Amino acid sequence: MKEIKCPHCGEVFSVDEADYALLLNQVKNTEFHSEVERRVKELESQWRSRQQLEAQKAAYDHQNETTRLKTFLQAKDNELQLLKSRLDNLERIKDAEKANALLQKDNAINELKTQARMREENLVSAYNNKVKELENQVDYYKNFKTSLSTKMVGESLEQHCAVQYEQYLRPYMPNAEFGKDNDDKLGSKGDFIFRDRVDDMEYISIMFEMKNEMDTTEKKHRNDEFFAKLDKDRKQKGCEYAVLVSMLEADNEFYNNGIVMVHQYEKMYVIRPQFFVPLITLLVQTNRKTVEYQRELALIREKEVDVTNFEAKLDDMKAGFSHNVGLAHDQYNKAIDAIDKSIRDLEAVKENLMKSGNNLRLANNKLQDITIRKLTYNNPTMKKLFQDAAGEDAVEHIDSHA
Repeated sequence: MKEIKCPHCGEVFSVDEADYALLLNQVKNTEFHSEVERRVKELESQWRSRQQLEAQKAAYDHQNETTRLKTFLQAKDNELQLLKSRLDNLERIKDAEKANALLQKDNAINELKTQARMREENLVSAYNNKVKELENQVDYYKNFKTSLSTKMVGESLEQHCAVQYEQYLRPYMPNAEFGKDNDDKLGSKGDFIFRDRVDDMEYISIMFEMKNEMDTTEKKHRNDEFFAKLDKDRKQKGCEYAVLVSMLEADNEFYNNGIVMVHQYEKMYVIRPQFFVPLITLLVQTNRKTVEYQRELALIREKEVDVTNFEAKLDDMKAGFSHNVGLAHDQYNKAIDAIDKSIRDLEAVKENLMKSGNNLRLANNKLQDITIRKLTYNNPTMKKLFQDAAGEDAVEHIDSHA
């Protein structure tokens, strides 16, 4: 017999060994269930704590990353605004310089046009006066050939032009070049070449061909028979103008009326001998003014080159700016992808923790549902052992309270 003291009233009563074993077993089962329930609660509390810590850490990391990205983006926005401001200033400077360059160019062109018009008027006046002076010599040249031999006809025209140049032009253009074309390396040559320079710039060059014939010559030549050769000689010797000084076709009023431009060839003229000096003077004065124009044009081109270089540098800066913006955009996308990945990882951890909690809950439910009847159901051996140990009634009694 075993004695058991009631914890409430203090009464002591005796029970046999079998009842004592049943009571002891019942106490053990109650303690086991309590321990299991306590352990489950403890695990749930630990899981909730870990989940809360993980969530707080994820939120903290997310906040730090968001703050860092906001700071980075704000810095980039500030840099972008600064670059835009500089770009706007550069655009305004470029527009102002371009407008100023165009204004200077227009002013220079207008001034040159005015000067050219005044010089042209002066040249026309001087030309008309010279024409009147030289008209008196026409009769002389018409009768001049009758007293010359065939060889002297050609030589006399060349000599006449050379004398005219030395007498009227050499004193005013001492540095100009005028002489016979003796270079026949290319298979052809003209009669005279005239060149003049300002400083180191050649502004005019003329290839001259002299043609004359006796009145008694049976086969008369025409001026246009010599145009092709004259043009070839001009190009071979690098001259700008070609001039045929001709006594041919003496009765042709087309050639007798003054300076004739040959439109079939570039910069070619036909003149009578009396227009030799006036034509050189006209071409010299007309082309000399282009020296100033070319210098002005060179200055304008330099300014245009500066504008072009400025635009090229501006384009390079724009390209570099676009490149940096592209890199910033790529870095931003990478940061966003990293945040998304962190979120996905946290979601996976959360899902695993929830699955673990569900498994603990199911395990607890199964544990709470365990009874001796269920443990011995369809198991005669275990049921017989329990019956032998405590009797069938005791087993039924325990099942009824389980």
